[in-house]
Order: sequence, then structure tokens, then C-alpha cells
Amino acid sequence: MTTIADFTVNKPDGTPLDLAEKKGKVLLVVNVASKCGFTPQYEGLEELQRKYADKGFEVLGFPCNQFAGQEPGNAEEIASFCKLTYDVTFPIMQKIEVNGDGAIPLYEWMKSEAPGLMGTKSVKWNFTKFLIDREGNVVRRYAPNDAPASIEKDIAALL
Repeated sequence: MTTIADFTVNKPDGTPLDLAEKKGKVLLVVNVASKCGFTPQYEGLEELQRKYADKGFEVLGFPCNQFAGQEPGNAEEIASFCKLTYDVTFPIMQKIEVNGDGAIPLYEWMKSEAPGLMGTKSVKWNFTKFLIDREGNVVRRYAPNDAPASIEKDIAALL
């Protein structure tokens, strides 16, 4: 059986991060963008990160420029924006693709484990969220317009 621990992603500088290191944590994996109508969700994501980090929770942000070019920056610009604008402390990974031929394996797996409306697999927009349990299984997919606060009860139940 596949879990999140079977995947490796890249940090902003290109060095690999073996997600097996995250096993035992509850994760919220989010494709993020700096110039999107949903960008203010960084604030709610950071609130969840700070509130539950000591209980074994972590947000993982994956910048993605596939939706209307809303994440045009390089790794340094993205990190600076997140820190200066929203005081983000959770990890922001290397910019990725979530759909199409260039989609990273982690996203291909999460999309197949938790399809969207009517069984669609594509990520529809920035700030789609995937909740992962401590064993590394996808629990649920949330739409971009699902505010981080609305997910809190599901996170707390897994902690």
C-alpha cells in the first residue's frame, strides 16, 4: 500500500526531502500561489500550523504556477513573500506542477486517493488541500474555497 512516506519532493533549493520523515505527523498539503484571490488563506494555514505544530501537525506548501500564472516568482521571491506578508513558518517546497504530464508523483497519488467532485482527478485551482493522517494516508481533499478554519475540526480529530 502506498503512503506519503513513499515519496520524495524537493525543497526550494532543489535538495530532496524524503516524506518518510513526516510519517507520524498529520499533514495538510496545499498548492499555493502568491497572486491568487485565495492567497489570504496563508494566514489561516499559518494559524493552524502554530496552533497544532506541537501536537504533530504540519502544513506543506507547494507553489504552483499552473493556474492563470498566479505564482510567477522564483524560490527566493516566494519565500520572501510568504515570510514578509504572512509570517509563514511552515515549509514551502520547490515550485511544482499538480496537473498534466509534469505533475509530480506525490500529487498524482493524492489526486487518485481523493478525487474531486464527480470523481475528477485534476486539481481545479490554487489552494486545493489534501489532509494526510499520521500513517501517511490521504483522508480527504478540500476545495480551494474551503477556508483553513473550516478544516480545523478534521485536523483536530486526527491529532
